[in-house]
Amino acid sequence: MSLNSESSQKWQTICQLDDLVSNAGVCALLEQTNSTLNDSEQVAIFHLPNTEQQVYAIGNYDPIGQANVLYRGIVGNIGDDIVVASPLYKQHFSLRTGQCLQEDAKVKNYPVRIVDQQVQLLV
Repeated sequence: MSLNSESSQKWQTICQLDDLVSNAGVCALLEQTNSTLNDSEQVAIFHLPNTEQQVYAIGNYDPIGQANVLYRGIVGNIGDDIVVASPLYKQHFSLRTGQCLQEDAKVKNYPVRIVDQQVQLLV
């Protein structure tokens, strides 16, 4: 990541920690506005309280199944990697990197932090 892209990014509160379901995903709409575009994007947010990070966020769009469904997937582990299995064709996407483990595909991965029980994404 270049210095310019880091400086243009900011932490955005997306929801309260209480809004999340433990060991499952929820979908949130992330609105991104800049001087030329007003875009929105679906984000799959997973609350895994028994992991070091606790909350993970990736793009909700499954590039293989071509639908916004990843938040509905089953969360688990493959080796040391925490993954979500797409509900469509069952490919596994890493919650840490967004990389698909079976195909040459990747979804966006968002850095996440929790501040005063608010879930924030770096956008």
